[in-house]
Amino acid sequence: MCLGLLGSELANAQFYQKVGGKLVPYRKIIVDPAGTGNFTTIQKAINSVPSNNNYWVSIYIKAGIYREKVRIPDDKPYIVLKGAGKNRTIVVWDDHKPVVETSTFSLLADNVVVKCLSFQNSYNNPINNNPRNAAVAAMVAGDKASFYRVGFYGLQDTLWDAQGRHYYKLCTIQGAVDFIFGAGQSIFERCSISVIAGALDGLPGFITAQGRTNPNDANGFVFKYCNVFGNGTTYLGRPWRSYSRVLFYKTNMSQVVEPEGWKPWNFSTNVKQVTFAEYGCFGPGSNTSQRVSWSKTNLDSMFVKQMANMSFIDSEGWLQNQLF
Repeated sequence: MCLGLLGSELANAQFYQKVGGKLVPYRKIIVDPAGTGNFTTIQKAINSVPSNNNYWVSIYIKAGIYREKVRIPDDKPYIVLKGAGKNRTIVVWDDHKPVVETSTFSLLADNVVVKCLSFQNSYNNPINNNPRNAAVAAMVAGDKASFYRVGFYGLQDTLWDAQGRHYYKLCTIQGAVDFIFGAGQSIFERCSISVIAGALDGLPGFITAQGRTNPNDANGFVFKYCNVFGNGTTYLGRPWRSYSRVLFYKTNMSQVVEPEGWKPWNFSTNVKQVTFAEYGCFGPGSNTSQRVSWSKTNLDSMFVKQMANMSFIDSEGWLQNQLF
């Protein structure tokens, strides 16, 4: 039994090590395509983690371009994926259609941390002559997932924030059409929202397509202290489901944002059920004077601040147990 191991402590019923007051994962695996690590591919490293894993495991991925699809199944929680840098460790694949099968990175497990690497679906990004299609760079469906300095690169449906509570900090998400979509309950803090709608031959893009289905669902997207920039023009979002909920909070918006701000998509007859809100934003694209009449530009400030507070995704303190 491991309870008596020196330097070990219990966190969420899972073991980590505490060294000099700092939390560190219990075991470290190194991925190096040159063969000097434990594995040459990321997926082989993930496969080596036991099913129903009970210990935080760090998988360190050395710099390089990894052409593989990566999947963390639901029976492998408590994994930390850490690259050598967002621009130095890149995972690339190029599947397209149907959406459920395209993702370069698929996260199904709970309690996973991803740091300092990028996921790219190269079917349409970089821009090429392929027909434009749904081509997902990452699908996140586990609960309690956090991402730090991670890049997500695609054109259409780049980041499928499918379900669960998630935290993204200092990440870059790039795309043109519905490139952050799904029914996740997520905060994006100090993230770069990179619009490449210039690839749409004069058509505007859409940043979000959130999928909240009823008024009792807790999910929604919050963009906090983010930066929206790029080329072409874009709407902030359109509702994928009838109670879609998105808040842009104190975010810098460049001229890339269309003056109307939002589109109703297939919900033009019940747009009052949708919560599309902006609070304290700035920059040339933040002017709300021409926003659609049904967007929420005068929401109660306490309600907005509650959504922008970390308790929106973490009322129990799970993020503190992921500070590796």
